[in-house]
Amino acid sequence: MKVDIRNKWLLAVCALLIFPMGQVTHAVSSQNNFYNVVMQDGADPWVYKHTDGYYYFTKTTGGDVTIWKSAQLTAMDAAPTTVVNTGCCGIWAPELHYINGAWYIYYAKDDGDNVNHRMYVMENTSADPTQGTWQYKGQITDHTNKWAIDGTVLQAGGQLYFIWSGWEGDTNVRQNLYIARMSNPWTISSDRVEIARPTYQWETNHSPHVNEGPQVIIQNGVISLVYSASGSWTNDYCLGLITASTTSDLLNPASWNKRSQPIFKSGNGLYGPGHHSFTKSPDGTEDWMLYHVAKYHNAGWNREVRMQKFTWHADNTPNLGVPANPNAPITLPSGEAAHTRYEGEVGAFGGVAYASGSPNGSGGLKAGHIDTPESYVEFSVHAASAGEYILLARTANGTAGGNWSNLLLSVNSGVPSRFHITNKGWENWGLSTARVQLKAGVNQIRFSKGEGYGEIDFFDIKPAN
Repeated sequence: MKVDIRNKWLLAVCALLIFPMGQVTHAVSSQNNFYNVVMQDGADPWVYKHTDGYYYFTKTTGGDVTIWKSAQLTAMDAAPTTVVNTGCCGIWAPELHYINGAWYIYYAKDDGDNVNHRMYVMENTSADPTQGTWQYKGQITDHTNKWAIDGTVLQAGGQLYFIWSGWEGDTNVRQNLYIARMSNPWTISSDRVEIARPTYQWETNHSPHVNEGPQVIIQNGVISLVYSASGSWTNDYCLGLITASTTSDLLNPASWNKRSQPIFKSGNGLYGPGHHSFTKSPDGTEDWMLYHVAKYHNAGWNREVRMQKFTWHADNTPNLGVPANPNAPITLPSGEAAHTRYEGEVGAFGGVAYASGSPNGSGGLKAGHIDTPESYVEFSVHAASAGEYILLARTANGTAGGNWSNLLLSVNSGVPSRFHITNKGWENWGLSTARVQLKAGVNQIRFSKGEGYGEIDFFDIKPAN
């Protein structure tokens, strides 16, 4: 953020007067919390916690299916990735399922024309979906072969079902939710049955009308089908709920009951929450939801991924609450190791960079004004042992023009790499991540001027393994 150098020391002194050092909490400390953004860019998050202890994550990337493999929910953005080639075009909302000892990717694809979006499936019999070979199993459809996206699998009563969002005819009037029986993970074996269509005002307030992104979770015999409604390009995007009993005829529309109000919608300064997935904490004791939101008011399809813990209502449906306050810390998922946190203001500053007040910052201060080539902020970081570590920084970018920025990140005077920061505006904090190699003992981590401008509230360090 550009500031006249003549004002540098005046602003720094003012910051210390407003936030005396005694009031800055835990400048370097062990923290059992995170600030909610888990991926600073992306939509349609899907995560699967496997029996090997890893989370396998994917999201819409457009031209392929990319799989992230992470042992930690909060560090997924820094996880290694594997790209699965799916061919052209418009690859939307992939999901990764483990069924009967094999992995399956379900994804929507077209030929460059949205009218031709259909659902497809691939199979991998490797124990690890980032290894082995993905085999194309073809299109998955009922006999109508209508427009289809957002397919997911429900396993109930020993039977597989496919649930998706689709058009009734051949034109985009509305998106309904359909279910059909499956004879195996790549074959639909019944007619499609409509179980929901947009009818309430909050589902029909934009055109076309939308029910999409179905996800299912079962608790004590109650199937909760949580879906996305309204326009995904608007602030009104939200989550609705349809329920059924595991003992009912799931191909009978009367078995499904839709709630008249959304169960998760805009709040706490976050807009358009939707297209989610459910998972468990590392130790299996907590339920968590990942979802996307607009990066800022009226951001449309410019979205990021957040997550939060949820509980259950007495009727065995999920109690999702409201989007978590983006400027309040959230306790880490149970079983995830604590982070070592370095507040931005405790760094050593060079050039015109300095610490200044931050109304939304974790300690009331931030590192910024890294505005000239010689400007930087540097930290002395202790590592108990040599190895690979994950760095997770709470960052902001309000550079004019709306473009991404980057700071240059270097470790122990090594070759700097670009540390990317999405553009959401100053004080609208996001998450930037990197994997770094540290030596045992003290390491010097430096952030210096790159393209555009960026600020750092704090960063966390934890071992990659």
